[in-house]
Amino acid sequence: MVTMSDVARLAGVSKMTVSNVVNNRPGVSDPVRRRVLEAVQQSGYRLNVNARTLKAGRTGVIGLAVPGVDQPYFGVLGEHVIAAAAAKGFHVAIEQTGAAAEGEAEAISQSHRLQFDGLIISAVILDPREQAQTWSDFPIVMLGERDYGQTIDHVGMNNEAGSRAATEHLIERGCTRIANVTGWSLEGVHVGSRRYHGYTEALKAAGIPVDPALVCLSGMGQETGRRAVHDLHEAGVDFDGVVAITDSVAIGVMRGLADLGMRCPEDVRVVGFDDISVCEFLTPSLSTVAPGHRWMAEKAVELIASRLEDPTRPPEDHTAPFELKIRESTR
Repeated sequence: MVTMSDVARLAGVSKMTVSNVVNNRPGVSDPVRRRVLEAVQQSGYRLNVNARTLKAGRTGVIGLAVPGVDQPYFGVLGEHVIAAAAAKGFHVAIEQTGAAAEGEAEAISQSHRLQFDGLIISAVILDPREQAQTWSDFPIVMLGERDYGQTIDHVGMNNEAGSRAATEHLIERGCTRIANVTGWSLEGVHVGSRRYHGYTEALKAAGIPVDPALVCLSGMGQETGRRAVHDLHEAGVDFDGVVAITDSVAIGVMRGLADLGMRCPEDVRVVGFDDISVCEFLTPSLSTVAPGHRWMAEKAVELIASRLEDPTRPPEDHTAPFELKIRESTR
């Protein structure tokens, strides 16, 4: 087995220098770093992660658990978490929970068993306060819309304010019959109920009655958005604007409008939520609420790192800033 001493001899440096390079520590000049890395590659040396873990008590890996890797929003979030983690010297292992309590609980347990340095989890069902005994002081940051009462580190987005801003934007554009194409339910505290609340706040503030016929419980995918438009049309419900729960749903809404020969934005203006990358390349490009992906990712990684440094610090709760991106679908 090739040792660190072998690499040091091959590179003509000290063993400490090799250690500094392979552990990505500062204080090594670029020429020396390149020489050591070439020696590592030439010799086939592999860092003994288990030994480093036993010595430092850390693996340099944090987990990211999300409901589904096929959802564009979580792809954007994952990209930013990986970048933020790399800036602090962490690698990221991604796990899919299926938006199920069992999957979320298993993600926490598995991250603990694998000795990850922490876990960032977007939980839909699980309340981590009920699982505290299974992970003890293991660093966890919750993402999402639920209120944990500052009992655990939490980073969320401003769903109510973002949805309210989107609805207000349509009202300013002259829309008076605004549909809300949302998730499966308005019961409880989750993304659908919070964004619906922002939608109704904006209508009430403008003196526009909340019409139940304009509220479509659909789902979270493109086909559900398309189906919602067809359902509104078949029910004879007039509408001139749509606030969609996500960009994926908004894309389905625009497809549904096209199916029926309705023009966007001339006949119906549409706003989404999430600002996934495809939004600005659609025809028309999609107006949307950008919820601060990078800010959330950086804050979540920062909370993991600070929890590792000070396990006794009080839990923190943070809400990301948002921006309304106005594009062709509402102009």
